[in-house]
Amino acid sequence: MDDRARTEPEPLWREVTGRILRRRRHERGERLVETAERAGVSSQYLSELERGRKDASSEILEAVVGALEMTLAEFTREAAIELSRTAPVLASVSTIASPARFSPPAGAGRPLALACA
Repeated sequence: MDDRARTEPEPLWREVTGRILRRRRHERGERLVETAERAGVSSQYLSELERGRKDASSEILEAVVGALEMTLAEFTREAAIELSRTAPVLASVSTIASPARFSPPAGAGRPLALACA
């Protein structure tokens, strides 16, 4: 792992969401109030979303993404791409799932009713 991966935290989902929403709105040449009106939210709330100050519910996110003429699938792909640029890259899935590095919690493997008792 490089030094950046140790010192820089991953961005919060709301920050990534906000950057994408603002970038897409700017690409369309729209004012905040225009996009907010089509999405059915206040321009103040959309501004907070774009600045990464608020987490959007799934319903609000769908409305704003739709107002920007994107699908949730397109939006999610764009978010994944952005996260992959900023997040530390994991060595491999096999390393993560390696039995030598994983020890199950106490009680794992017992029936659910017994584990909850």
